[in-house]
Amino acid sequence: MSTITWTVTGMTCGHCVKAVTEEISAIPGVSDVAVELESGLVTVTAETDPTADAVAAAVDEAGYTLVTA
Repeated sequence: MSTITWTVTGMTCGHCVKAVTEEISAIPGVSDVAVELESGLVTVTAETDPTADAVAAAVDEAGYTLVTA
């Protein structure tokens, strides 16, 4: 198992957290997603490291932006 933390921008409410959590959870191998609304931090636990591209695509599908730099 590995754990990686990213920052997501644009989240403002509980619905945002739910949408981001659901989209990232759908990535194969992801076992847990923890989203902190106030800080925008998203911690992903997975069997193998999900790529930043896969997480960015999932976050984009939810309507938000993954900070990769």
